[in-house]
Amino acid sequence: KHTDFNGNYEYFNLSSEINIGIPAEYSLSQNYPNPFNPTTSIDYQLPADGIVSIILYDISGKEITKLVNEVKTAGYYSASLNASSLSSGIYFYTITAGNFVNTKKLMLVK
Repeated sequence: KHTDFNGNYEYFNLSSEINIGIPAEYSLSQNYPNPFNPTTSIDYQLPADGIVSIILYDISGKEITKLVNEVKTAGYYSASLNASSLSSGIYFYTITAGNFVNTKKLMLVK
């Protein structure tokens, strides 16, 4: 069953089973929503098991908090950030997993 945002729906006959599986590559998505106040979500995917670290930095590069710092199995994940104690401004978050490193910018508007 596929449901649209306006409530309309339609049924589809699938020819085979849908298999989501594990991701083919590392990925870090842009946080949503952005800009945000006070919470946002950061999605990421891991094609292999390993230690994952997601760290939030302020505009000067000072570490604010570690959102994730643990061993994860391959799959799709989401990290939540509650920034109610932070001031408005631009921040950066960096993921390190295996030899994959990626950084994205987020904006907190109060």
